[in-house]
Amino acid sequence: MSDIDEEVLRLQQVRKSYNLGRPNEVEVLHGIDLAVGRSDFAALVGPSGSGKSTLLNIIGLLDQPSTGELYLLGQATRAMDDAARTSLRGRQIGFVFQFHHLIQAFSAIDNVLMPLMLRDGKPDAGARRRAQELLDAVGLGRYADQPPNQLSGGQQQRVAIARALITEPALVLADEPTGNLDSQSAAGVFELLRRFNREFGCSVLLVTHDARLSAACDRTIDLVDGHIVSDQVTHSP
Repeated sequence: MSDIDEEVLRLQQVRKSYNLGRPNEVEVLHGIDLAVGRSDFAALVGPSGSGKSTLLNIIGLLDQPSTGELYLLGQATRAMDDAARTSLRGRQIGFVFQFHHLIQAFSAIDNVLMPLMLRDGKPDAGARRRAQELLDAVGLGRYADQPPNQLSGGQQQRVAIARALITEPALVLADEPTGNLDSQSAAGVFELLRRFNREFGCSVLLVTHDARLSAACDRTIDLVDGHIVSDQVTHSP
């Protein structure tokens, strides 16, 4: 993609090493170049140990590259301090994990509101309306006041998707979001991500070992031994 205004994310020659300067120094990512456009729905695949988790942590601004640069919405991030990086992450990136990490002492709607609580403090009436709308959209509107332990695994993952979308992020990172679900629930979660990608225009980067899910994405990025070995558009969005 040539127009940076059409990009949500760009990585330029990103490298990541651990134990820098020590005899056991190891480089995990080797000069990654990657661009994710607005409304992309892409799968990141690769064998265990290929560097997917490291790359996802860097893209999610949870870790920094050793060298290279990451641009989010055109903003260079490597020189940002922790506060600026945290603020940008909270506004522009939503996360869905294999383990939904819901807070059992909170209701479903308060779990959805959690990113806004962390960012802005006590949510106002407008935020609560938005959270209720998202729960309605994922088919759980009537369970808004239920604690997570009264929901099925698939329902809890739907709450996690609503939580990821509450900030209206430009990019959703989904790390094995269907890994703990049965096939029917997994298909439902995937379709929800696909639907919100289309309706809200948020880019989705989905890490998965499930070949069926990656084949249903519009683009597949294959990471092997810290190198992107292929990056193919498989479907027209």
